[in-house]
Amino acid sequence: MELPPGSESQTGKVCKLKRALYGLKQSPRAWFGRFSTSMRRFGYHQSNSDHTLFFKRKGDKITILIVYVDDMIVTGNDDLEMTALQGYLATEFEMKDLGLLRYFLGIEVARSKHGIFLSQRKYVLDLLTETGMLASKPADTPMDQNHKLCECADHPDQTPTNKERYQRLVGKLIYLSHTRPDIAYAVSVVSQFMHAPTESHMNAVLRILRYLKGAPGKGLIFSRHEHLGIEGYTDADWAGNASDRRSTSGYFTFVGDNLVTWRSKKQTVVSRSSAEAEFRGIAQGITELLWLKNLLGDLGFHPKDSMKLYCDNKASAQIANNPIQHDRTKHVEIDRFFIKEKLEEKIIELPHVPSKDQLADILTKAINRRNFHDSISKLGMSDIYAPT
Repeated sequence: MELPPGSESQTGKVCKLKRALYGLKQSPRAWFGRFSTSMRRFGYHQSNSDHTLFFKRKGDKITILIVYVDDMIVTGNDDLEMTALQGYLATEFEMKDLGLLRYFLGIEVARSKHGIFLSQRKYVLDLLTETGMLASKPADTPMDQNHKLCECADHPDQTPTNKERYQRLVGKLIYLSHTRPDIAYAVSVVSQFMHAPTESHMNAVLRILRYLKGAPGKGLIFSRHEHLGIEGYTDADWAGNASDRRSTSGYFTFVGDNLVTWRSKKQTVVSRSSAEAEFRGIAQGITELLWLKNLLGDLGFHPKDSMKLYCDNKASAQIANNPIQHDRTKHVEIDRFFIKEKLEEKIIELPHVPSKDQLADILTKAINRRNFHDSISKLGMSDIYAPT
């Protein structure tokens, strides 16, 4: 340990470290344990669905706090309680009130009469400047529709690229996908080659950057609607990975017609049919809907109607509703009973949606420009910085 700047060394004296927050393995757990204890002492409850979320209800009023390391957001409809909470936290910790939320962990927040808009425009522009892509030609889609990305072992003639640079860029794109569901599939694909990237993989990353160049300010808008219904879209691309023939599944979830969560991920096992791949995707989508329902329940909102999960595969819906076990479904037996149980309890509905209206299609495969932009417009994505 080194002496702090400005201090003078003295013979026979040593430094005693009273408190360390950063750099130690146990420090995050110790800090969060201390913070959680303080919040519970002040009368707040910790959500079981999201342990970083704390809330306090008084009648029809609620105050919510969410924390990420040492950054906090406080919101709610009880002004007196929010003022009391800030005063209490100021006595417990060294903190500063930054006022109305405008910028949080690289995410920009804008408000208007239409709702709340989230984007990462500055983050995108800084990334483009760092990579020298600010003057590049924009791309219409984040990934080529007929891409053939695969492992190096399958094509040993491919030229390796700078591994550290590739990992750094993909890591930044993963963080950017927090407000950009339009690049979720492309980022999911390029992140599968972090251990041994080649020039073709790097070109795919640069293609994503060129797409971001076309609309760096694109983001999500959250508007007020008359309901808080929960619904989702799930889809799967059967055996889409050329290296191991695994399928890619994805889902979008909406609360009150506002997009809140999404995911694009390669499945962990090989599916023997398209119905099986869709079936596994449905199970993941239902899990996400149940989590959202529990989270809203913690905040005092209890949806009365069944949650709808839209799927464009009729075979998987028929398997879920079929009370008879079949030999072809033995290997997805647990998922089948899980889905069947939620259907019988009227918690979930599986309405069919035509493939042309399947929003989750952009999370499972690279599609053409027209269908891609049509899908993201239905997700509630817009660009308030675009010229009118």
